[in-house]
Amino acid sequence: MGNDNQRLQRTMTSRHITMMALGGAIGAGLFKGSSAAIDIAGPSVLIAYLIGGIILLFVMQGLAEMAVRNSGARTFRDLVQSILGKYPAYFLDWIYWKMWVLNIAAESVVAAIFIQYWLPEYPIWILALSVSILVTVVNLLSVKVFAETEYWLALIKIAVIVVFIIAGLALLLVTFGNHTAVGFSNLTVHGGFLPNGPTGLIAAMLVVIYSYGGTEIIGITLAETKNPEKAVPKAVRSTLVRIITFYLLPFFIIVSLIPWNEVNGVSESPFVMVFKMIGIPGADHIMNAVVILAIVSSMNSGLYGSSRVLYTQAVDGRIPKIFAHLSKKNVPVYAILMCTLALYTGVIISLFAGSKTFEFLMGSLGYTVLFIWLIISIAHLKSRKIQPQKTSSYAVKWFPYTTWVAIIALSAILIGIIFTTSIIVTGITLAIYIFITLTYVYKGRFHEDEAK
Repeated sequence: MGNDNQRLQRTMTSRHITMMALGGAIGAGLFKGSSAAIDIAGPSVLIAYLIGGIILLFVMQGLAEMAVRNSGARTFRDLVQSILGKYPAYFLDWIYWKMWVLNIAAESVVAAIFIQYWLPEYPIWILALSVSILVTVVNLLSVKVFAETEYWLALIKIAVIVVFIIAGLALLLVTFGNHTAVGFSNLTVHGGFLPNGPTGLIAAMLVVIYSYGGTEIIGITLAETKNPEKAVPKAVRSTLVRIITFYLLPFFIIVSLIPWNEVNGVSESPFVMVFKMIGIPGADHIMNAVVILAIVSSMNSGLYGSSRVLYTQAVDGRIPKIFAHLSKKNVPVYAILMCTLALYTGVIISLFAGSKTFEFLMGSLGYTVLFIWLIISIAHLKSRKIQPQKTSSYAVKWFPYTTWVAIIALSAILIGIIFTTSIIVTGITLAIYIFITLTYVYKGRFHEDEAK
């Protein structure tokens, strides 16, 4: 067995954490959420994803700067606690953990639904169980094995998106055989560029923020990254360019090739629709495989992120020490197994409740990403007052303006989302946040009583 006094090893490079951030963000939000976002906003979904990308850039720049200044930090709490205090740091850690735990549970069932396309005779719960076991095993192996697996899964995903972009641009601009170049008329002819007005654009921001969520997992990799003060800023720069490219270009191609009001009316992904237009044999099977890889990759990143939150909580004595136990492979084995309980809970629920339960849980994830980004931005705004500027290899150039833009934009989106989102989703999310706050208050009183 492992040693409880061991520490996590710095075995990940900027190559690994860049691909992990891409794995977390380019997942079901892109392949599955794309049709919902287009249905809500029409062609103006491009503006929504551009705004989301700019906000993400400003948030991640702040995260990178704080990581460089605190090279001993292991997770978000270490970055935020000295700046904002104990409660915001506690709240951030646990909503981040909750985000990934709910996400991996929901995605295990979604992955099973896609696998059932090939294996209709097998029930959802058996397929969800198989996916859950696979993701658990990969995470229980060494961090290097996990990082390499995630790297290659993300690479396959990205390769297919690149093929999609090249083929889509060819359909838009080139006439060949029986195909006539489509051009860009679909961007304006079906009710205009903003068919559902500003309200549609605001409502789509919840899907956008959820889609981009996961990129901030870079903040969880600090304890296992070589030279984090160099690797993290490099990963932030390359990740942002790729994410904005891999979201904006595919969406531009989809809404240009297909009338926006036809995208959500069919069961297949808009990516499959475009591949069929190209005339590639077995396009539905190719894209189905890519979507499954995307979801498994996102689950992989999620299990990593949630288990590291538990590990650092245990190291600091906030939860039982058993979750700080490392195996011989230097992975927090019990923390991982605890987080996988969510996967197996998802399997059990899929036996009875089907996918309805997860629709509400998934809705609350957009809220959570918003709050995570807000807390990171507020911490960055205050960080230079508490930690005066040092000579550093990385600093945000337009501070504090970029950070203020992120805070104001996120606050405005939050207000808009409250008015455009189901009251049930908002209520469930609020109940979870109140529960986290009550556990903090209870723990504070418990420690006070112990001190007396």
